[in-house]
Amino acid sequence: MESQVFHATGLTCGHCGNAVIDELSALDGVHEVGVDVHAGGESVITVTGDRAVTTEEVAAALEEAGGYALR
Repeated sequence: MESQVFHATGLTCGHCGNAVIDELSALDGVHEVGVDVHAGGESVITVTGDRAVTTEEVAAALEEAGGYALR
C-alpha cells in the first residue's frame, strides 16, 4: 500500500471533507482517504491505495467535490 499526502485550499467544514473523500475514494486503486480540514488554511488530504494517484487526478477530484484546489 502506498500513502500520499496532499494539501488543498477552500475546504471549510466536515461536509467539504466528506465530498473530497467521496470523490477520491472513487478513483481506481484507492482504499482509504483521510481529510483534516483547516478552514481558512491548508487542509491535509491523505490517500492510501495500491498505486500512486497523480496530482491531476487529485486536482480533478477536488474541483468536482466543490471547486477546491491543490496547494
